[in-house]
Amino acid sequence: MRRSIQLTALLTTTVIALAGCGGSGSGSSSPTSGDSTEVAGELTWWDTSDVTNEAPVYKEMVAEFMKKYPKVKVTYQSVPFGEAQSKFKTAASAKSGAPDILRAEVAWVPEFASLGYLYKLDGTELTKDMGDFLDASRGSTQYNGGTYGVPQVTDTLALFYNKKMLAEAGVQAPTTWDEMKSAAAAVKSKTGKDGVYLNPVGYYLLPFIYGEGGDLLDPAAKKITVNAEPAVAGITKAQELLKSPGFTKAPATEAYKAMNDAFINGQAAMIIQGPWEVAGITKAAAFGGADNLGVVPVPAGSKKAGAPVGGHDYVVYSGMSNDKAKAATEFIKFMSSAETQAKVADKLGVLPSRKSAYEKVTNPMVKLFQPSMAVAVPRSWVPEGGQLFGPMDQAATKVMVNMADPKSALTEVADKYKAEVVKDYTIG
Repeated sequence: MRRSIQLTALLTTTVIALAGCGGSGSGSSSPTSGDSTEVAGELTWWDTSDVTNEAPVYKEMVAEFMKKYPKVKVTYQSVPFGEAQSKFKTAASAKSGAPDILRAEVAWVPEFASLGYLYKLDGTELTKDMGDFLDASRGSTQYNGGTYGVPQVTDTLALFYNKKMLAEAGVQAPTTWDEMKSAAAAVKSKTGKDGVYLNPVGYYLLPFIYGEGGDLLDPAAKKITVNAEPAVAGITKAQELLKSPGFTKAPATEAYKAMNDAFINGQAAMIIQGPWEVAGITKAAAFGGADNLGVVPVPAGSKKAGAPVGGHDYVVYSGMSNDKAKAATEFIKFMSSAETQAKVADKLGVLPSRKSAYEKVTNPMVKLFQPSMAVAVPRSWVPEGGQLFGPMDQAATKVMVNMADPKSALTEVADKYKAEVVKDYTIG
């Protein structure tokens, strides 16, 4: 049994008691905020946001925090998203080099908690107002009955479209995959440009799977469902679309950048994308500004429209020393506050995780995503959640680039899940 990990920092009052996974974690009384001029310490924060579009804004927020808390030094480190999960696990396992605070993708939180790498936050100031967070965001912070993160930002995928290009083709934004097929053909016929660019990556194929009522796993039944009929039907539909007129044939590598570039430069009229790219798209001179960007929920399959809930949480490394606890608490409170979330949303178009932040946001693009969030599908918040997409990415390349048989490709994914990811699950 993993031993209990508990951190207790004593200032004028008991500041924070954070119990690691596997421990009872009785907690302590919630502290008062205290005088900002008295809070002191040095913190390291790993930010995994996009270095070009997002990171500059988060750096501004860090500077604001340090102005308010002059005795706290926050060392900001930008860590590539694609490297952060393994890099944090390696550092935490070695007990050397891990940050005090990490911006963790929502699927990483239960995994890191299960390994004992995060402090449990129940009973601290950081969980006093968790009811203000959206249900979809709050769910990602939970593991084994405890809270291990504070939601930073939420998101989902939506259909982005170029208003001018669709108007020129004489079509409306599609609401189903079949409508998208017709719209793409019309764009190609009327403008000579492609109608749709689909990203051949596992995460971006989830709307097709959800649209047929499928999913990757059924945690309640401990079943692997990625190769069940609904999932196969969804991926088959995606492949069918790619073979249709007006759909871009994506490359096997660097497809994400190629997709965004094609959309920005008017080479593709529609893409499936998330709010984190709104700022980059609307600021690009070639695109035509925010007024030219349309955002609607992803098209529906035969069962429904649905895209995955994404986002990021602030988490605290279980090896952080006691003397940093108060500073870490105040930093996360500041960064996750409704005021900070609203500022970030206004600058970037990302979606706040706090309900109250939406009352302060003025960026109209944020409101455009509300219908998409209404149909967002929570992912399986299991420790293995962050390991599900490697095999799915491989399958996506096979199906969407090499045109392999969807059933065979997804069966390979199921077998890999069983052998390496969720070994105690059954297939089907």
